[in-house]
Amino acid sequence: MAEIVRFCAKVLTGFPSILAGVFAYGAIVLATGGYSAIAGAVALSILMLPTIILTSEDAIRMVPARMKEAAIGMGATNTQTVWMVLLPTAIPGILTGVMLAVARAAGETAPLLFTALFSNYWLWSYGRAHLMHPTASLSVLIYNFAGMPFENQVELAWAAALVLVLLVLAANLIGQSLSQRQIQQS
Repeated sequence: MAEIVRFCAKVLTGFPSILAGVFAYGAIVLATGGYSAIAGAVALSILMLPTIILTSEDAIRMVPARMKEAAIGMGATNTQTVWMVLLPTAIPGILTGVMLAVARAAGETAPLLFTALFSNYWLWSYGRAHLMHPTASLSVLIYNFAGMPFENQVELAWAAALVLVLLVLAANLIGQSLSQRQIQQS
């Protein structure tokens, strides 16, 4: 089973983002009858999944065997060893993978065009989230406003691009600091 999951994750790393959008369009948008934040989340999660799976596997594999053996030698069961030794030791590497996946998904536009479409309004109104409606996203805002003939919309596109770059930079820096923390612990 692990080999099949690993193979599928490696295949998905080269999966074009537009295909993730088309898949989510067919699976969610057509089934529900409308564009939605849920459909966008499904498309982006398809793109994030292989990064998280493969980095988590590497993080767990990097846990020294002596730590596992020591836990088992002290009478811990396999389940206790996983929950009390393996996962706490591997958590910085797992979080690194999550941050890298979030950074990748943050800049994706194509899947969101097929699934979440775009809206000038946020999903919250009167304290409720309306997840089954089109939603705003920075990457689609940049795409829409960059080609507009109005100077203020082009400036908004540049500002949104700067915000998006800063968000991706922050996610990468957090991921890198977590990775460094894992290396120092090893």
